[in-house]
Formats: sequence, structure tokens, C-alpha cells
Amino acid sequence: MQNDLADRYPPPAEKRRLSRTGRLLRLIASTFDIRAWLHLAKLLNYYNYSHVVPLRKIQKGGTLSVSPDVVFSNPARIEIGSRVNIGSRCHIWAGPSHGRIIVGDDVLFGPEVMLTAASYRFNDGHPVTKQRMDEADIVIGNDVWFGTRAIVLPGVTIGDGAIIGACAVVRSDIPAMAIAVGQPARIVGMRKISSKREKLMVPPASKSDS
Repeated sequence: MQNDLADRYPPPAEKRRLSRTGRLLRLIASTFDIRAWLHLAKLLNYYNYSHVVPLRKIQKGGTLSVSPDVVFSNPARIEIGSRVNIGSRCHIWAGPSHGRIIVGDDVLFGPEVMLTAASYRFNDGHPVTKQRMDEADIVIGNDVWFGTRAIVLPGVTIGDGAIIGACAVVRSDIPAMAIAVGQPARIVGMRKISSKREKLMVPPASKSDS
């Protein structure tokens, strides 16, 4: 009876911790492990073709603040306005053929936002990765705010001043000043900005303009 209970309810496990010497030996072994260096080369290559090179090819309207781990695809079809802030691990994927992504001024991207101007078809056969893609432009207006992990699908237009909530999936147009949340995204309110507050939306004049 006791053996049956022991088999059914094994004793709780205890996490094993390496000693300082053990951690040092692990570090030395990693330093001479060719697999670690090969993996580092893969990471460097990925960073170069997904961020460094595309960032040079994107059509930019002015100053941008872009996290170093943002991923771009098909940058020749991406246009980004001025004073745009793009948070960590965002993915901005234009289409492989003609699907464009156009982002206005003063747009704020929270972490892990995804814009994709192309999606795989799924009724043409197998496997899905061999099927063609449907493409359509994504157009983002000025002063739009994307919450963390929001997703925007092909063909969507988002109007000026809109707010897209965290984890929302946007598959249809969102009008200006609307607040949209959910999967799929639905409008739950509208932004209301008084005339005094509207002045905050206008960037201060630079010294060169004075």
C-alpha cells in the first residue's frame, strides 16, 4: 500500500544549483564550444538581415526611435513618418510582392506589436507554407497608439488619433479617434481632446525654425 502511494505521489523535487566552481567550468566549456560560436553567427546574420539592413532601406519621414530588436520584412514597401516610437520586439512585415505598410507621424508602438500586409491562403492545398499569399496595404494615420501585442492584418486602415488596445486583432478599418479592443477588434469608445490639449499634439518649433 505504501509503495503504491509512493509511486502515485513522488516526493517533491529540489532544484540543483551549481557551485561557483561548477559555473566557472561551465563558462569555460561554453567558450570553447564551437556550437555556441556558430549560434552566435546565426544570431548576427539574423539581426543584420531583419533589422540593420532593412532600417536603411525604409522610407523615413524624420526622426525615429526604434528598439534594436524590431524586425522588418520587405522594407522597400514600408514608409514611416516623423517622431515614431517603435517598441521592443515589434514586427513590421510588408508583402513580398506589393503589400505596403504606411505609418503616419507621432505613432506609438508598444512592445511586440505586429503589422503584416500579407497572409497565407489556406484552401489551395498542402503544405500551407507552399501556398500563395494574399496581400493588401496597411495604412496607419497620425498620432495612433498601439498597445502591447496588438496585431494588424492586411488591408486595414486606422484613422488619425486612434488607440488600439493590448492584444487586439485588427482585421477591419478603425475610424479616426476611435478606441478599439478585443479579438477581433471592436470600437468601445472615442478619444475626446479639448482645444487646450490639442496643442500638446503639435511638436515644439526647433531652434532652426526661430
